Amino acid sequence: MISLNFSLILQKITHNYTYRSNHTMKNIKFLFLYLLILAFASCSKDSNSPDNPTDFTPKELTVFCINDAHGQLDNFSKIKQIVDKERESTNVIVVSGGDLFSGNPTVDNHPEKGYPMIDVMNKIGFDVAVLGNHEFDYGPEILKDRMEQSNFYWVCANVDKGTTDIPEPFEYKTITKENIKITFLGLIETNGKKDATIPSTHPWRVKQFHFDRPEDIVSLYSNVKNEEESDIYIALSHLGYNGNDQILGDVQLANNFPYFDLIIGGHSHDKINTKVNGIPIYQAGSNLNYLGKISVTIVNKKIESITDELINLNTYQEYDSELKTTIDGYNNQDYLTEVIGVSKRDHNTSMVGCFYTDALRIQMGVDVCFQNTGGIRSNLNEGDITKREIYEITPFSNGTVIYEMTVLDIKKFLAGSGSGFYYSGVQIQQADQEIEIRNMQGQRLSDDTILKLGLNDYVPAVYDKYFPESGQVQNMTDAETVISYLQNINNQVDYPVCDRYFRMK
Repeated sequence: MISLNFSLILQKITHNYTYRSNHTMKNIKFLFLYLLILAFASCSKDSNSPDNPTDFTPKELTVFCINDAHGQLDNFSKIKQIVDKERESTNVIVVSGGDLFSGNPTVDNHPEKGYPMIDVMNKIGFDVAVLGNHEFDYGPEILKDRMEQSNFYWVCANVDKGTTDIPEPFEYKTITKENIKITFLGLIETNGKKDATIPSTHPWRVKQFHFDRPEDIVSLYSNVKNEEESDIYIALSHLGYNGNDQILGDVQLANNFPYFDLIIGGHSHDKINTKVNGIPIYQAGSNLNYLGKISVTIVNKKIESITDELINLNTYQEYDSELKTTIDGYNNQDYLTEVIGVSKRDHNTSMVGCFYTDALRIQMGVDVCFQNTGGIRSNLNEGDITKREIYEITPFSNGTVIYEMTVLDIKKFLAGSGSGFYYSGVQIQQADQEIEIRNMQGQRLSDDTILKLGLNDYVPAVYDKYFPESGQVQNMTDAETVISYLQNINNQVDYPVCDRYFRMK
């Protein structure tokens, strides 16, 4: 259209020049140059300005998403069948919203920690994953191995590898599927410790990294879509759905940084399908129970229409037989199926908290034990207890450590941490704003009484201000300690009632 208009204008100039002899050639040249500049300016505006669209061809894209899989493998054979079938008819991209690791002994206790998870994802053909907080649970050396094993991209804008040897994740990555350019910006939460900017993982395992608060850096990427000339700009978020004035969640991301066409989230284990500030936000539950499917029609770099489906993988029947065989091979390992005890009843997580703290206290030979509630990740069913079940209860491979502390210091820890803990070896109660600690015979302990405290090393790493600078580091993880207790001291687990939980009110 521009070429035609320009031609018509030139014809008009020539006509005027023919019939008006007072128009000099200089004037014609000036007009020609002026119109030429206008033509180029118009071409530039038409190709770059959203107000002057140049491509109205609809582009179809299907995005499959998981988040917070936590090592669960079984349903990946179903995901592969679903994804492969969809690839036959449209453009497909497959993404992870973080937390691939920690939660399944098949993955977490494999001789190469985490290896089965990445192997299965490679076989499906994942395209991109954001780093989640539990990606750091194995430590930087193993994370390096898993990232190098991956055939997909890792993104995270608010982490720097620091002095580690891991491959630096992309801040954002643009992936092209046929004629569609999709850009992903990765973000991770940094709420793991009150006085530090780290994700919710073992603080000692991220000492070499540098993290930024996500809210401090998102605005740096406001123009990425234009710079990359992308059709769609997606935040691949491991922030959690809803934060607050101090914590950035997906809701706050959409309200305060509305640069994205779509937000795919993780971390809070929610099933989310909503719009905030006009931006669609999705999250697909946790533990690979669901697969998110988002179908998008894009016209001129804008979402024209969007539909979604949350596929229940536990009821879905079809699967890829070859991948299922691979997964079955990973699951059937003798070191996980060994029977080491008997559970006399079904135990919920609070009952397991009592069993766990008793087992650590007795096996470590200490006076008292504490355990954070988030560190108990599974129930214990009635019947035989296998090693796998203990690894499921406490999957993080935390070390164990012994401290000598006064009762007063323990009270400061309980009051100052603001958190709740299961405990063993003492009786604890609150009277007004005072904490009372008694021995098992009910005798009140004075503040200067010294007790041996044994626990997993995650707790003193997070609440380090309340613990001595060093303790007696033990040679077993907390899971190994519980297993040893069942094998050598007491293989019967029976807690019909348990009320050993304390949180300062």
